[in-house]
Amino acid sequence: MVKKIKACRICNKEALVQFLPLGRIPLPNGFIEHKNLKKIEARYPLNVALCTHCGLVQLLDIVDPEEMFHNYVYIPSTSKTRMNNFAEIASQARQRFAVTTDSLVIDIGSNDGSLLSFFKGHGIKTLGIDPAENLAKIAELKGIETVNDYVSARLARKLRKAKGGAKVITATNVVAHIKDLHDLLSAVEILLADDGVFICEFPYLLDLIQNNQFDTIYHEHLSYFSIKPLLNLLSQVELECIDIERTAIDGGSLRVFLAKKKNKRPLNSKIAAMQKAEFVYGLGSIETFNSFADRVRKIRTDLHTTLADLKSKGKTIAAYGAAAKGNILLNYCKIGNRLIDFIADSTPYKQGLYTPGTHIPIYPESEILGRMPDYILITAWNFAKEIKDKEKKYTAQGGKFIIPVPAVTIL
Repeated sequence: MVKKIKACRICNKEALVQFLPLGRIPLPNGFIEHKNLKKIEARYPLNVALCTHCGLVQLLDIVDPEEMFHNYVYIPSTSKTRMNNFAEIASQARQRFAVTTDSLVIDIGSNDGSLLSFFKGHGIKTLGIDPAENLAKIAELKGIETVNDYVSARLARKLRKAKGGAKVITATNVVAHIKDLHDLLSAVEILLADDGVFICEFPYLLDLIQNNQFDTIYHEHLSYFSIKPLLNLLSQVELECIDIERTAIDGGSLRVFLAKKKNKRPLNSKIAAMQKAEFVYGLGSIETFNSFADRVRKIRTDLHTTLADLKSKGKTIAAYGAAAKGNILLNYCKIGNRLIDFIADSTPYKQGLYTPGTHIPIYPESEILGRMPDYILITAWNFAKEIKDKEKKYTAQGGKFIIPVPAVTIL
């Protein structure tokens, strides 16, 4: 089921202007078994708009969360880059906010418990919240108590009564997935201890636009934040931003620290500077986003032309990373199994399956050296350094990498 959005999910104004129609695309984590390859796949509209009132970039169509999250195939523990980021967040929280063994840490969208493991390893009480039944079971097997549900104010009241207030609540790459942002922040306010801090991290719109990261846009990511709409949202709730950091994860993200307004913590002066930089770049102007859309269309043409030309010369081409962003890239650019021979991925759940829409077989990473393709398209470009470090033997034997964004480049 798909719901069409008419008003902005932050300011509720009917001021949405579409700037990037990506077409009808299968859910990017809807991997396919071989026996189902001939079945018709459901495709969903993926169109992006700017709210000209508050500045929030958002999807115009929302897919039923149950279709996307009930059983989820992304597991962060397979990525060294992701785990290092989790370790940094946990270390920062423990040191900066005096988290002790008496404290409770809650992770919203806790997946397989990877982030919470860095707290639990220090004897700190933890609780995960995640709607994916398969991942909640994995976390429980690791000893991470997990509530298999969607976060909401209703659930928060129940957990607050049973567990008490949380010193720290985390949500990494989760806020953008949630339709009702006001209910999310109400839940956070209920769950937080009076001196607690909410640490959330999500891709930063400025990085997305500047670096042409259009494949970061997919059905799960409903919102694409910059500073102005974030502050607009916070003006409507009882939480305030006490600090923001820019991080390199996922091609450029914001790590945002929120606390209860009644505590009157000092605000970090960098927030105003970041908002000014966004204004100077033109994030409030629809022309900026139309220009971005033009660059995206150029990448589609350049990438398809490059791969088709290599294939016409008899070259073999694989891809690396059966990630959601990769499936958006492949579908939008109309790159299927005639151009890509296979995809290598480290996630066991995905191996042996086929990519949604493009039907490219997914193999373990060992297939790279086993078949030695002439070129590898790094679809999971946010982990490009990690991938290149893993595959030094491949490059030593003459293999070449293709990076699709911010522009098509052969390394």
